[in-house]
Amino acid sequence: MQKITVIAVGSDKEKYFTEATKEYEKRLSRYAKTEVIVLKDEPIPDDPSEKEMQTVLAKEGQKILAAMPDGCLKVALCVEGKQLSSPELAKMLENAANTYPGVVFIIGGSLGIDQKIKDMCDVRLSFSKLTFPHRLMRVILMEALYRAKTIERGEKYHK
Repeated sequence: MQKITVIAVGSDKEKYFTEATKEYEKRLSRYAKTEVIVLKDEPIPDDPSEKEMQTVLAKEGQKILAAMPDGCLKVALCVEGKQLSSPELAKMLENAANTYPGVVFIIGGSLGIDQKIKDMCDVRLSFSKLTFPHRLMRVILMEALYRAKTIERGEKYHK
């Protein structure tokens, strides 16, 4: 069974995001061993300077690095990433299962993902040119992973 890890910066303040994420985590458990790791985001000063933003990103990057499992396909979710269809995501997961012990998806905090983390990732993935709240992105990612796994199995969830 494939191991899928989601590392997300920023705690859930809204219970409904947590509940939705857990629902898709439960659904995914039929197809993959999933783990969602939520890391505390760093405080951002009001009207931060470029240096302050880089410091926040670097600190969050260190937390991401410490939580990252070894040997996995590393996927950064970022606006400049490649967009995939649901069947293409299913194929990516299927190919990864043949090569890697797992896949880790990284969702940054409100400032995004530190460039050093992006550079060490194997894939940069974007779900849209739009920007989403990182808490909502967890739900979107989990649903997309569930959909991809049903496609991989030829089940009827995806239409």
